Amino acid sequence: MTSKPTPTEAGHVPGGPGEPGGGLQAGLKNRHLTMIAIGGVIGAGLFVGSSAGIATAGPGILLSYALVGTLVVLVMRMLGEMSAANPTSGSFSAHADRALGRWAGFSIGWLYWFFWVVVLAVEATAGAKILEGWIPAVPQWGWALIVMIVLTATNLVSVGSYGEFEFWFAGIKVVAIGAFIVVGALAVFGVLPGVHSDKAGLDNLTGHGGFLPHGPGAILTGVLLVVFSFMGSEIATLAAGESEDPRRAVTKSTNSIIWRIAVFYLGSILVVVSLLPWDDASIAEKGSYVAALDSLGIAHAGQIMNFIVLTSVLSCLNSGLYTASRMAFSLGVRGDAPRAFARTTGRGVPMTAIVVSVLFGFLAVFFNYKYPDSVFLFLVNSSGAVALFVWLVICFSQLRMRKIIQREAPEKLIVKMWLYPYLTWATAALIVFVLGYMLTDNEHDGRETVLLSLLVAAVVLVIAVVRQKMGSRTAGAARDPETERAEVGV
Repeated sequence: MTSKPTPTEAGHVPGGPGEPGGGLQAGLKNRHLTMIAIGGVIGAGLFVGSSAGIATAGPGILLSYALVGTLVVLVMRMLGEMSAANPTSGSFSAHADRALGRWAGFSIGWLYWFFWVVVLAVEATAGAKILEGWIPAVPQWGWALIVMIVLTATNLVSVGSYGEFEFWFAGIKVVAIGAFIVVGALAVFGVLPGVHSDKAGLDNLTGHGGFLPHGPGAILTGVLLVVFSFMGSEIATLAAGESEDPRRAVTKSTNSIIWRIAVFYLGSILVVVSLLPWDDASIAEKGSYVAALDSLGIAHAGQIMNFIVLTSVLSCLNSGLYTASRMAFSLGVRGDAPRAFARTTGRGVPMTAIVVSVLFGFLAVFFNYKYPDSVFLFLVNSSGAVALFVWLVICFSQLRMRKIIQREAPEKLIVKMWLYPYLTWATAALIVFVLGYMLTDNEHDGRETVLLSLLVAAVVLVIAVVRQKMGSRTAGAARDPETERAEVGV
């Protein structure tokens, strides 16, 4: 007979004083966490943005995906080490708070929140475009509103309802990509019943100008185009804090990320560039996955892919709202946001954090329709490099946190970063190199994205430093020691 997990074991994180529900609750099941971990790696950007990468680097885009995938694996290993030792709803922000200082946790937490509320607008608009194509009687802004309201309601009910929706959204994505890889691979080798494609074959990898038709430099340019489609890999470590066995969930997610990236990213892109020559006009016109399906003569390939993309968009919206609200909750718990953000309902839902996050999402949607080429473009570009900032902070946090854990609770090091500290430093250097390379890119707005993101980061950082020096709190209260121990671990 097993004992029922205590609130701490179940990932319970106390919130602010006077909370009706007493904090977050362990409402996510193992199957939810499994699909959140898998689905978090598969963003809508994989379906929508891969065609630009293929056009830029040719079959060599595989090396771009492999390079970014390796980077993500290393960063997630570091995050897994810290999160398995101290599961928390604030994840890397809470770890940075303890390892680097209040300024670091505050800055990266708010930047990450800002990134996801902008993503809410981007994904809501993308989903609305697809839905309007199916049912034009409802205007695009109407669909965006409907989608946002439905997913907000889902998140407000309970964390279990979020997990259930994400389980099915992610499940559809996983099955769809798995089927695509199997069907495509059979076609490439000429053994798919009833289908004969004159264009399919492994010779597409080296024909039409070679594996690197635009030279080795195109690999790095490809990196700039695909790096942001990997954002979301860290969601599982935030969600683990609301599972029944946080350490097991984090460990499982961390250990499985290698095969997830290898199969879903490298596997599916390999199939695309094998089914069609990289310079086939249909890839740019229809999108890489739709063009690949069309080349096999599969009926209604475009609508099939639109349904899969819509599912990915809804999944990203669902997780984005969840992630933004939990980061806001964590900031509230640590006194880096209004105390109301840390209050939860009787079901363990941080209602204020969710409502505030979605309100900013609605505001961004409004800017997208009203000022798409000015205000909204600024929001998108100024949040674009946040993914790289987050990964860099994770690297520096892990360098310090490993020593803290070894000193205070070495038995919690159940997940360890490989070749510490050398591989951590090498990963940080690679991230800095990518950021530097982006500054040389004017063709794909890389320079503007980095500069605007640095501008926003500088503003947030100045606020953080000023607050720390003044010793003030947004909530106007000192930290609760019990809350801090639960949030960043001891």
